[in-house]
Amino acid sequence: MASTDPAGEISELSSTLASVEAVLDPESLNREAGTLRERVADPGLWDDQEQAQKITRRLSYLEGEMSRLTALHRRLDDTRVMFELAESEQDEPTRQEAERDLAALKKEIDQLEIRTLLSGEYDSREALISINSQAGGADAADFAQNLQRMYLRWAERHGYPTEIYYTSYAEEAGLKSTTFAIHAPYAYGTLRGEHGTHRMVRISKYDNQGRRQTSFAGVDVIPVVDTSDEIDIPEDEIRVDVYRSSGPGGQGVNTTDSAVRLTHLPTGIVVSCQNERSQIQNKATAMAVLKAKLLERRREEQEAKLANLRGESTSSWGTQIRNYVLHPYQQIKDVRTGLETGNTTAVLDGEIDDFIAAEIRWLRKQQANGSTAG
Repeated sequence: MASTDPAGEISELSSTLASVEAVLDPESLNREAGTLRERVADPGLWDDQEQAQKITRRLSYLEGEMSRLTALHRRLDDTRVMFELAESEQDEPTRQEAERDLAALKKEIDQLEIRTLLSGEYDSREALISINSQAGGADAADFAQNLQRMYLRWAERHGYPTEIYYTSYAEEAGLKSTTFAIHAPYAYGTLRGEHGTHRMVRISKYDNQGRRQTSFAGVDVIPVVDTSDEIDIPEDEIRVDVYRSSGPGGQGVNTTDSAVRLTHLPTGIVVSCQNERSQIQNKATAMAVLKAKLLERRREEQEAKLANLRGESTSSWGTQIRNYVLHPYQQIKDVRTGLETGNTTAVLDGEIDDFIAAEIRWLRKQQANGSTAG
């Protein structure tokens, strides 16, 4: 990054950071964190393990956000001093180091600014992600597993806890389907642009003639339900099946029939959970996933009604969203935003922040255009 006016860039970044803070409201974050610290200090908190985990995750997030804002201010000041020192001492290595720091700061503050665009009703929620292999046989199942790893690595890079609820392994390799949660505030708003069909083109690992294969996998991103959501499911609308969990190649994981499959009879929605040893725990988790899917269906129906009233189409996004081409050249390209990269290895290893940022801006623009049209 060749800085022509580093002082001007630092001043601009400081202004952007101040705008971000005006939205995030650090004082409010600090007050909430103080309240949660008092709750965490209560020995009785852990009588309800699930609630305790939610509170500690929220506290960890708030403390992380406040530390991040403080660190960004300090680093901007340090970088300004480094440029001044490099200028006064004619120190080229220090100037180069300061330019690297400035480039990193710009990227971090840009990503933080994206957060301020997440203002949808459910954007602040944690996320449930389901991935299903589609056309392409064993290659599609392998691709579905690649995508699962990509999202889990993305979460790991950001320090977000994840929890795999269900995995159905394909016979030859890879996954038929999987459902997992990303336990981080704004995970849904951040990742909802990943919803849709992903397409992979590469030389098949499963074709003995080494031919090129195109395969597809579907990604579904929905918000986790909250206690404020009114999702009531009568017992007579659910069929419950229990079965024994299994791993790759049919290897038994549990020795008891602890895995649970719930079928919502009115809609045909099916969810499964096998990550816990207890059938009761698996049923509770599966019920939470089912409620999340019903909440998302209700949201989509409401959006469709509003769109019909405005004379709009609701099918403008969410179908094929990204192409992953590994042969005859290396390129990953988003079909909506046009963003592309040749560093396919990094993307499949979880470096998808640039794609996510472009998606959020694109979705915000689509929403703004829809509001204008209305």
